[in-house]
Amino acid sequence: MTKITIFSGFLGAGKTTLIKKLIKEAYQNEKLVLIENEFGQIGIDGGFLQDAGVEITEMNSGCICCSLVGDFGEALKKVLDQYHPDRILIEPSGVGKLSDVIRAVQNLEMEGVELDGFTTVVDAKKCKMYQKNFGEFFDNQITYASCLILSHTKGLSQEKLDDCVKRLREKNSAAPIVTTEWDELSGEQLTEAMTQKNTLDDELKALLEEEKKHDHHHHHHDHDEHEEHEHHHHDHDHEEHEHHHHDHDHHADEVFTSWGKETARQYTVEEIQSALEALEDESTYGQILRAKGIVAGTDGQWIHYDYVPGTPDVRHGCAATTGRLCVIGSHINETEIAKLFHAE
Repeated sequence: MTKITIFSGFLGAGKTTLIKKLIKEAYQNEKLVLIENEFGQIGIDGGFLQDAGVEITEMNSGCICCSLVGDFGEALKKVLDQYHPDRILIEPSGVGKLSDVIRAVQNLEMEGVELDGFTTVVDAKKCKMYQKNFGEFFDNQITYASCLILSHTKGLSQEKLDDCVKRLREKNSAAPIVTTEWDELSGEQLTEAMTQKNTLDDELKALLEEEKKHDHHHHHHDHDEHEEHEHHHHDHDHEEHEHHHHDHDHHADEVFTSWGKETARQYTVEEIQSALEALEDESTYGQILRAKGIVAGTDGQWIHYDYVPGTPDVRHGCAATTGRLCVIGSHINETEIAKLFHAE
C-alpha cells in the first residue's frame, strides 16, 4: 500500500523545510518519492531533497489544479510503476487550490494507494495578509486541510498568534493546529498531528476511561458514595448537559462530562498552580475529578500538569504541538473553567 501525503501552503511558508524534517525524523525507513509541482520557475528545491535519497519528478509547466490533471496522473502512475514507493509526498504549487489536488488524486482511482493526509503550512506572520489578498485560494487551503501547521511563530506576539489561530478555526473547526516551533517537536509528533492521532478528543476519552475505572472501583468499596452518584445520575439538569452516554448501566460516562481546549497561550507556573487550586471551589466550577494538560510557558519551557482533588502536580516537560487543557468532572461549569484558564 502506497500512502500519499499532500503538503500545501503559499510560497515561502516552509513546506520544503517541513518535508526535509519529516524525511529525516519520521519517514527515514520508508521508500519515498516527492512529486513537486512548481509554478513557473524550475524547482530549486530539487537538489536539497535528492541528497536525502528522494527521487524527484518535477513538473514545471503549471499547477495541478489548472490543466495539468492529465500530466499529474501520468506522473503519479509512472512513479508507482517505476519505484513502488511506501509513500509519495506531493508538494503542489503555492497558488493551487488544495481541493483540486485532492480531487486529482481521488479521480485516478488507483488501487493500492491511500490518501494519508492533506497538510497545509501557514506562515503565521502573513496569515492575515494572505487571507486578505488571496482569499479564495488561501481559504481553500485552510478549509480542506486535515492538519494545519504554523510556521514562523518565533517572536510573534501572543495577540497575533491568537488572531491567526482564530482565522484558521473560522475556516476549519476540526483540523489539529500546530502552533509550536518545529525545532521543539519531533517528526513523530508532527506526523501524529498530520494523521489526527493523539488528538484532544482522544485525550479526553482516555481520561474519562481512567476515571470510569477508578469510579467503578470506588463504587465497589463504598456504598454511600455510590448512592451519591446515583443521585447525580437521576438529576434532570445533569441529563440535559450530558455528552457521554454509552450504556444503561450506572457507569462513569453517564455521570461525568469533559471539557477540553487547545490553546497557543503562554502561561506561568504560578498561573497554572493557582488555577488548579481554584478548581477545589465546587460551587463555581462543579465537582472536578481530574485535570490534565500541557501548555507553553512564558519562560520558553513547557508546563505539564495533573490534578486530582487536593493534589495539583505542576512540572516542566517536553513540548507539544500546541497547548492542551483537559478537565473531567460532574456538573462542571464550562464557562467558568474556560475563564479560569484564560481560554474563552
